[in-house]
Amino acid sequence: MEITIVLLLLLMGVIFFLLELFLIPGVSVAGIAGTIFMGGAVYYAYTAIDNTAGHLTLAGGLILLAIAVYIFIRSKALDKMSLKTEIEGKNDPLNGIIINIGDRGICASRLAPMGRIKINGHLVEAKTYDDFIDEGESVTVVEVLNTNVVVERTDEG
Repeated sequence: MEITIVLLLLLMGVIFFLLELFLIPGVSVAGIAGTIFMGGAVYYAYTAIDNTAGHLTLAGGLILLAIAVYIFIRSKALDKMSLKTEIEGKNDPLNGIIINIGDRGICASRLAPMGRIKINGHLVEAKTYDDFIDEGESVTVVEVLNTNVVVERTDEG
């Protein structure tokens, strides 16, 4: 009877550990329950049976857990849970807008260091490397990137 109790506790511990590892992220009730069941099985084997049974339960529990994790990873269960879709779209906010280095625009918002500018009739995302530029000031494009432009304050001197 004692061996049956130890085996049931080990089985419950392995099940809860598998739930913790593969279904419930983070440290949760399943991980705590798995630890309690596994620890309870080892404790019960040491106290109710003898030291040899306790040692065997400890080693057997760790081996059983390793085998269960290996079998679960090799099974098709993870393939059914995983996402297989590839994302092919991309964000290209400057698509269809022609902006060249040296073009001038007006800040539609404060660039601190990022904001929006109105240039060539379009409102685009812009950034500056070394300066904060207030809304309404004139700027010149110094670099055109994939998603935004780099500008600097226009010298009106």
